[in-house]
Amino acid sequence: MEFTRNAGEIVLEADAYRLIFLTERPFVNLETPQGERIAELFVFSSVHPLNGRDDTYATGDWIVSKAVDIIDVTVSAQSTAWANKTYRFHCTAARFTYSIEVEADGATPVALADAHYFGGYYSESVRWSSGFFWSGQRFAQIFNPEPNIPEVFHVPASSGSKIDLTGVPIPAKGDWFFTPPPFCFAAQFGNQWIGIGVEAQAGANTYTEFGYHGNLEAFELSLSYEGHTQVEATYQLPAIGFDFANGDEYGAIAAHVAALRVANLVAIPADNDKPAWWQTPIFCGWGPQCYLAAVDHGHAPSYARQEYYERFMQVLDAQDLNPGIVVLDDKWQATYGENDADIGKWHDLRGFIDGQHARGRKVLLWLKAWDAEGVPVEECITHAGGKAVAFDPTNPAYERRFRAAIRRMLSSDGDCYNADGFKIDFTARIPSGYGLKLYDERVWGLELIRRYLSILRSEAKLIKADALIMSHTPHPYLADVVDMIRLNDINIGRDVNRAMRHRAKIARIACPEALIDTDNWPITDKAAWRAYLQIQPELGIPSLYTITHIDSTQEPLDDADYDLIRRVWAQYRAQ
Repeated sequence: MEFTRNAGEIVLEADAYRLIFLTERPFVNLETPQGERIAELFVFSSVHPLNGRDDTYATGDWIVSKAVDIIDVTVSAQSTAWANKTYRFHCTAARFTYSIEVEADGATPVALADAHYFGGYYSESVRWSSGFFWSGQRFAQIFNPEPNIPEVFHVPASSGSKIDLTGVPIPAKGDWFFTPPPFCFAAQFGNQWIGIGVEAQAGANTYTEFGYHGNLEAFELSLSYEGHTQVEATYQLPAIGFDFANGDEYGAIAAHVAALRVANLVAIPADNDKPAWWQTPIFCGWGPQCYLAAVDHGHAPSYARQEYYERFMQVLDAQDLNPGIVVLDDKWQATYGENDADIGKWHDLRGFIDGQHARGRKVLLWLKAWDAEGVPVEECITHAGGKAVAFDPTNPAYERRFRAAIRRMLSSDGDCYNADGFKIDFTARIPSGYGLKLYDERVWGLELIRRYLSILRSEAKLIKADALIMSHTPHPYLADVVDMIRLNDINIGRDVNRAMRHRAKIARIACPEALIDTDNWPITDKAAWRAYLQIQPELGIPSLYTITHIDSTQEPLDDADYDLIRRVWAQYRAQ
């Protein structure tokens, strides 16, 4: 890797790419090693405070520093929002990162609204006019690893896409299935894919959304901070890493995750032998609950009752189906926030769980993340009007409450429930927005969900070392706080096998040490159910959400269907 100066320009030659640092244009050209233009990267990105806009009006000269196998190229700038900004290209032979450091002007902390990368307001050069500048791109298309309702993973480079933590089934939010996947897009150029991903130091993942914003032959990126990150002196924003994969788009995402691990930006869990029971077929009662609700025109959570689950287990026994894990789903508890058993539904929850233990099975309890039902408002994240939006895992009082609930659910002492772990759902309801208040404002975005999962995991493992933590959060920064990634709900009417293969690939890339729960609900019809059931051992652990009928169509299972379940489970156990 070498650099040369030519007519004032700096040309950096690396094995995987070439960068040309221009002097008369506020851009750095990204090229292939052979000189094909990939992108024109606008350098002087805007980092907007909550109360202001960042317009760069003065810039310095490029400064090059070289060490063994590393070349750093930096430039400083002044703007309307910051006393100083420093932009850095950190280059190695195979990849490079781009980062921004801002310096606050004064003693008062400055709250961040959002950061733009390769886009921003610029008014230094009369020649190039002023206003908002974009980067140029010659990408063929953009790949977004985040599953969504339409199951569309590739978009034109001139359009937009986002990877975020939130999601519900309403317009532009139908992507709650993974919360989140890796914050990395892959851009296609010719036959090559380039991973473009976020690289933050531990503790600095305080953003909620990573956006790709396309235009005609142009693009920029953004991170949303929503006013919850404070700059007190200088602040190093997450870098954007560029990885050049020789394979496909999944290879580009994998290269990004590998770079995070090499740089020690994420914790790598020990890939120890998993408890045998973690790897046994799963039965979840949610599908049968939904069938009963469909027949009775009722509400599915109302059927999370002991008498119904005892019937479910009788059906499994009658069909010689023996899952190793049983999941009690929504809503076995009286309130979502406190997770006490609803004694009107479960007259003897401990007895049911001990009964399953006697059969050699383990029991997971379903938890609804963020729901504040039953939690005092003083222990909650609130909106500007003072109403609870979610429980607050940064609040010491709530943490004590939550840890006590975990002990009650997992411990075998006294009247505790003696469960074996948790299926965590609704993580996409994580609070997001500018007007929300929480105990520790420094913890937001990805850091907030990590705080929640860390409390849950640490307390659970104190009680039962083999407690199983299952969630749908396949991000490498969370790999050490979960044991199993759930592929989450199926989109009815879509190509189920294609969709779930995609999710399994992303989960394995992001959290390679974690097991995978293949899920199996909802489903279009029995034919789709049978087709997906047969590929479950290929993807992970078989998961059964249907025992007498397909809830969406009320099609009954027959002898051939039960025989298929037995054969698939036997195949899985054999492998």
